[in-house]
Amino acid sequence: MKREILISGTARETRVAILEDDRLVELLVDRPDARRMVGDIYLGTVEAVLPGIQAAFVNIGAEKSAFLHASDLIEAEDEDEPSDHDDENGNGGAGNGGNRFSRRRLPNIADELKRGEPRVVQVIKEPIGTKGPRVTAQISLAGRFLVYMPFASKVGVSRKIENRDQRAKLREMVSKLVPKESGAGGWIIRTVAEDLTEQSCKREIDHLFGLWKKIKRKSGSVRSPALLQRETSLTRGIIRDLFSDKVDSLLVDSKVLHNEIVQYLKQIEPDLLSRVKLYEAETPLFDEYDIEAEIRTLFKPRVELPTGGYLIIQPTEALVSIDVNTGRYTGKKDPESTILKTNLEAAREVARQLRLRDIGGIIVVDFIDMESRGNRDKVLQELRTHLGHDRARTKAFAVSELGLIEMTRQRVRPSLWHSMTGECPTCHGTGRVFRPEVVVRRMERSLKRAGADHKERQLAVRLHPDVALYLVEQEPNFLRQLEKQTGLELEVRDDPMMRLDEFRMMAKPAGRDVTELYAVA
Repeated sequence: MKREILISGTARETRVAILEDDRLVELLVDRPDARRMVGDIYLGTVEAVLPGIQAAFVNIGAEKSAFLHASDLIEAEDEDEPSDHDDENGNGGAGNGGNRFSRRRLPNIADELKRGEPRVVQVIKEPIGTKGPRVTAQISLAGRFLVYMPFASKVGVSRKIENRDQRAKLREMVSKLVPKESGAGGWIIRTVAEDLTEQSCKREIDHLFGLWKKIKRKSGSVRSPALLQRETSLTRGIIRDLFSDKVDSLLVDSKVLHNEIVQYLKQIEPDLLSRVKLYEAETPLFDEYDIEAEIRTLFKPRVELPTGGYLIIQPTEALVSIDVNTGRYTGKKDPESTILKTNLEAAREVARQLRLRDIGGIIVVDFIDMESRGNRDKVLQELRTHLGHDRARTKAFAVSELGLIEMTRQRVRPSLWHSMTGECPTCHGTGRVFRPEVVVRRMERSLKRAGADHKERQLAVRLHPDVALYLVEQEPNFLRQLEKQTGLELEVRDDPMMRLDEFRMMAKPAGRDVTELYAVA
């Protein structure tokens, strides 16, 4: 598979695009006003301990208190890295990932934490919606080849290193080189470490161990809440976690970022320097690779499939629903073959869209109903195969009798839909606005209230031009009839500054706005 990384940077924004076989599969955006928190380590203060939900709230100096669950107080049961890396910042397996501790006996959080006490914690999930950040007491420090966990005790190996002999060799090497002193912690060997040498391994162990000692010293000299260690920048994180000999090229359009990448690679992987190129053409980098056009489609609910089918992606408060449709594709053979082909295409595109839009949490995919159990299994396998390219942890369950696949995808930060868009001031997040005829009826009820109140005799009504046009074309006698019913003198004015489903009532001649007095529904 051909893999490329494109980095476009300015003073106010850094964007990273990851391409596989010339198709965009991941987009990462970093801005100073929306700094990423995952991986940051804080000395926090326990604000509240809630035994009823086995959790505590910790003040880390953020806008909202951080959530700490009892499962994040204990060492992970699985000694191997659950995925190549939990996120692009390399938070190598910190946290419980949702249900990894469901079968373990958890400590009573009231015995472990007391209100007001300081606690070193690490952010494992960004604030999302109304929720504050999620933190863990199981700290992890990521390097290029290793992840150091001070409060763990095992040496694990990434599951993506499948060769048993290689796994045993790497585990033995790290076990031999780690410090023998008490409290040396646990280590995870990352996928990129397949060809790790003892020299590189020793250098990284010393670096990570020294970094933890520095964090511990700082935690003893500051007052909580305080930031102890900030995760590396997006660019460095991408180089550390993703850039390897499996990536064909890395293009960057900023000289500052290019120099930073070159200097960093000289320290950790000089052999990869030849794959880094500074892009200096006049055409913007993302335009050259047609990335900008694809970004513009990221927030549209409809996604076209190659043969004519399409997906409808709808985020909701509780989950994300994805509907699969055949569209204009009717096939040439029997209906089951047509449906199977559409569903297989949809399975591939669903996996890609989840990565591309960074959708997490509970996802329900409504595939087109298939009668054959074998075909259902084919679609599920296709989905799981393509989810295997995802760096986030995913789990897809069997196709139900209704053709639904329920799945989860690890969520560590808001999706691009949440982080790059805001609520529409007209529809307030529903995606819908009242039709002109509904606006007119609402306006009619308000004017009748004003007439019954007998305080105003002359009113000017301001409407969006589309609503005013509806009145002229569809209800030309509306105003005259309403004047007879209410005893008011009415004038309608179109105003392009009004929202489509908004109207204002102004008392004449003073021009006083009386809308709030009479507009209820």
